[in-house]
Amino acid sequence: MDIQITHIDTACILLEINGFKILTDPTLDKAGGVYHHGFGTFSKKTSDPALQPVQLPKVDLVLLSHHQHKDNFDIRGKEFTATVSTVLSTKQAAKAVPGVSGLDDWESIAIRTPAVPGLKITATPAQHRPWWLPEYLSGKVIGFVIEFDSQKNGVIYISGDTVYFRGIDEVARRFQIDLAIMHVGSVQFRYLTGFGKYTMDSKDLIKSIRILKPRLAIPIHSCGWTHFKESESALKNALAEDLLISKKIRYLITGERTSLPTAKH
Repeated sequence: MDIQITHIDTACILLEINGFKILTDPTLDKAGGVYHHGFGTFSKKTSDPALQPVQLPKVDLVLLSHHQHKDNFDIRGKEFTATVSTVLSTKQAAKAVPGVSGLDDWESIAIRTPAVPGLKITATPAQHRPWWLPEYLSGKVIGFVIEFDSQKNGVIYISGDTVYFRGIDEVARRFQIDLAIMHVGSVQFRYLTGFGKYTMDSKDLIKSIRILKPRLAIPIHSCGWTHFKESESALKNALAEDLLISKKIRYLITGERTSLPTAKH
C-alpha cells in the first residue's frame, strides 16, 4: 500500500493512501490574522499554508478533530471543507457545521472505496485542556484511528489536539500503532490559565510514544501561531536527547510530499 503525506499548515496534512486523499484539520488562511478562539482566547497566525485551496487535489475525506478553534479550522479551511463529500468530526461539530458527520469516542464508520479496501475510521478521545479545566471551556475534541485491510503492522493514529492523559493509554490498549501523527506545540494562554497546556509539549510526546509504541511518530501542529509556546527547535532538542525515541521520529518539511516506508514483516 502506497502512503504519502504532505504537511500543509499547523495540523493540516494531506494523507494519501493508495491514491485515496484524506485532509486533516483544514487550516488554509494566510498569515497575519488575529483570531478569537472562545472564552477570551486570542492568537495571531504567523505562517502561510504550503498549498492554497486551489492547489489542493480533489479530497475524498476530511478528518476534523474539532471545529471550534481557528488554528484547526479557519475561514478558508471551512470553505474548502464544504466542497468535500465526507467529513468526520465530533457530534458537536455535526450540529454546528453543515455536511459534517459526528462520531462519539470509540465510534467507528466504514468508508467504502476500491482504492483502500476495508477502510475504517474510529474516533479516539482527546483532552484539549489542562486537567483542572472543565471540557466545555475548550470544547469536545477527538483523534482518529485509520484502519484498512492490507495493514500488517498496525494502524495509523492521529492524536488530535490533546495533552497526555489516560485516553492515550486506552488507545494503546485497543490498537497496535504503526504510524502516530501527534499534535504538539504546547498551546498555552498564559494571560488566562497560566502555564496550563492545551496540547502536548515534548515531555507529553515522549511519554505518549513510550506508551503507544509506534513504528514511526510524526509531530505536527508545532508552529504557526502565537499561542504555541514550545518552539520546534526546543521540541527537536528534547526528542534528540532520547535515542530510542529519536529513532522513531520522522519530521516533515512543510509542502514536501513524503513517502512513508512500509515496515518489514
